[in-house]
Amino acid sequence: MEKQKTIFLSALQENQDKLYRICSIYSVSSEDSKDLFQEVLVHIWNSMSSFKGNSSIATWMFRIALNVCLRFKSKYAKTQNRFIRLDSMTISNLGSEEGNEKNNEKIIALRKCVKKLNEGDKAIIALYLEGLAYREISDILGLSENHIAVKIKRIKSKLFNCINEIL
Repeated sequence: MEKQKTIFLSALQENQDKLYRICSIYSVSSEDSKDLFQEVLVHIWNSMSSFKGNSSIATWMFRIALNVCLRFKSKYAKTQNRFIRLDSMTISNLGSEEGNEKNNEKIIALRKCVKKLNEGDKAIIALYLEGLAYREISDILGLSENHIAVKIKRIKSKLFNCINEIL
């Protein structure tokens, strides 16, 4: 039990920001993001004994996070008639020049365009923006690495066109 706790805390420390950003994509408000993040952590903790090591612990955690988020979105869609917002999402690589007004416009445009993607594409691009390799994304989503590469290329093209329309 103590070893399990140590592994959990270590993996959480390395991945909590990425997990939270994934939760933010699928939630409506910052409060929902926090609640969803807590639910993800509970699911990860409760599943620790089933981690077999077939993939990295980070990949395994992202898979759980996406499953929990998709169930949340499905449940939420049934009870609410709202759209998912990316208001509280921060993308670490793009937010480095916050003082740069043009960069902020691009981030806002990117968020608007990501919001328009279907759920599958949204999951792929969220993991890609977090810096995961194609192999890790394919492991998390259960798709082939080649399929992920093709999807990312198509998603990038969609986002590029969408951003250019906005800007």
